[in-house]
Amino acid sequence: MSSPDTTGWNDSARDASLSHLPDHIRRAIEITPAAGTSERIIDITTLGRRTGRPRRIEIFFYRAAGTTYLCSGAGGAATDWHANLLANPNFTFHLKNGIHADLPARATPVTDPAERQAVLAEIVADLNQPHDPGTIRPTRLEDWADSRLMRISFRHRP
Repeated sequence: MSSPDTTGWNDSARDASLSHLPDHIRRAIEITPAAGTSERIIDITTLGRRTGRPRRIEIFFYRAAGTTYLCSGAGGAATDWHANLLANPNFTFHLKNGIHADLPARATPVTDPAERQAVLAEIVADLNQPHDPGTIRPTRLEDWADSRLMRISFRHRP
């Protein structure tokens, strides 16, 4: 079980967690509402919770309130990526559309109700923008209430 996050979700050090990345990589992660769904698709490599072997999983990432998140989407069903990251929070974030990069990262479950509400509201509002009609729309906040949500921080390479 992972230990609780005691820094708080608006911590300025976390909000600046992309500042150490090269500009082209930082821009690829600082995705805007005008981005299409394909630009939000990444792979993560995490250790399998049962096997302990590296496992590559395709997933969407989102930016909200200046922070990067992984989210299961509407419905809130259990997911392998979430269970794997709970067991092994250090993983590799693979940008693969446009800019290619393998970034060491750490996942922290978002359990604070205020943070969850704010982040999910921003994600849903972004997805409901008319920038990419016919993909995920329409979506409602109440459908996302039970989503698995992880906050991502990017670590410096050792």
